[in-house]
Amino acid sequence: MTGKLALITGASRGLGAALAGALAPTHHILAVARTTGALEELDDRIKAGGGSATLAPLDITDDGAMRHLCRSVYDRWGGLDLWCHTAVHAAPLSPAGHIDAGDFGTSLRVNVTATRHLIACVEPLLLSRPAARAVFFDDRRGGERFFGAYGATKTAQMALARSWQAETARTGPQVMILAPPPMPTGLRARFFPGEDRSALTPPAAVAADLITAML
Repeated sequence: MTGKLALITGASRGLGAALAGALAPTHHILAVARTTGALEELDDRIKAGGGSATLAPLDITDDGAMRHLCRSVYDRWGGLDLWCHTAVHAAPLSPAGHIDAGDFGTSLRVNVTATRHLIACVEPLLLSRPAARAVFFDDRRGGERFFGAYGATKTAQMALARSWQAETARTGPQVMILAPPPMPTGLRARFFPGEDRSALTPPAAVAADLITAML
């Protein structure tokens, strides 16, 4: 494998898959997502480009599985150079007074609780490598009409990331928060069905620009 290791949570599609592909020439990719088939397709693309990946078909809300993964990373590689957290749950759009309790609970588990647990698990791995960094991706939907569940939990996720960023400014690891432009992803299609997607920036192009900023 290459000398550096990148963990991508939410790697099966969209921005996560695009980042995994763009990082593969310089990093071994540890790809985490629930969808095994999509991970295998990602692995095929990475191998076709001469890169390498380790697939972890896991649910990030499973705390035990994520603790085991982080322990395995330490045992096998001794640390981690980069963590890109792209996993997110997009609850259906709804007026605030009609948000489904199940959808809101899932949003909290994926977007907030899992992020809190992952920060705790991943931080020691990043501290084991010089110049390691964690990267989060903002989406400023908080307060917009019908985005109550997604906006509230995505904003909470970013609050966790910003607190971690401030706390580690002197000690490391470096925590970065980037704001990608609108992309023609499945997540966006759930929010804006029927949208003209030709004006949106493809995830691969966004990933290339983001990598320039993060590395």
